[in-house]
Amino acid sequence: MWSLFLRDIRLSIRAGGGALIGVIFFLAVIATIPFGVGPDLNLLSRIGPAILWIAALLACLLGLDRLFQADREDGALDLLVLNSDRQMLALTVLVKCLAHWTGSVLPLVVAAPLLGLFMNMEPTGIGATALTLLVGTPAITFIGAAGAAVAVALPRGGLLISVLVLPLTIPVLIFGVSASYGAVADPAPFLQPFLILAALTLFLAVVGPLSAALALRHGTD
Repeated sequence: MWSLFLRDIRLSIRAGGGALIGVIFFLAVIATIPFGVGPDLNLLSRIGPAILWIAALLACLLGLDRLFQADREDGALDLLVLNSDRQMLALTVLVKCLAHWTGSVLPLVVAAPLLGLFMNMEPTGIGATALTLLVGTPAITFIGAAGAAVAVALPRGGLLISVLVLPLTIPVLIFGVSASYGAVADPAPFLQPFLILAALTLFLAVVGPLSAALALRHGTD
C-alpha cells in the first residue's frame, strides 16, 4: 500500500500539472474577488473565510477525473477490481484518495494562509481557515472518489463528476466556513462546527471508498 501511495502521489503531481494547476486556479479565484466586491478591506476580511473555502472546493474538483484514469488506461484498474474483494478494493481506493489529496489538495492548504493575507484576514481567521481546510478537504476527495468511480469509463466524465459531487460537498462547506468564522466572531463557537467537520471527514473516509469500490466493481461487470 505504501508503494501505491507513493506512486499515486507522483501521478497526481505529474498528470496535467497536478498540484500546480490547482494552486494557480485557487490563486486566480482569490485574485478576482477584490475586483468584484471593490476595495473595501473590511468587507474582504469578513468574506475571506467563505471565499477561501469556495475557491478550495472548486480547485479540489479539478483533478478528481484523474483519480482512476491512469489505472483505467493501462488496464491496472480492471485487474485490481477482478483480483480484490470489496474490503481490499475499498482500502485501495482509500489509499489512492489519500495520495491524491497529498499531491493535489495539500498544496492548496499550504497556500491558503498567504491568500488569506491577500484577503486582509486577521491571523486568527487565517489559522482557523487553514485548519478547517486541512481537516475538511479530505472529505471532498472521499466524496469525489465515488463520483470519479461512476464517471471513469465515460468520455466526458470530468463534467459529470462536478455535477455529482458538488451538491454532496455542501455540508462540508457549511461546517468548514462556520468553524472558520467561529474562531474570529465571539458569539459563534469554533469547536462545535469543527468537530462536526472532523466527524464528516471520518465518516466519509469509510463511506466514500466503499461507494467508489462498489461503483468500480459494477462498472467492470
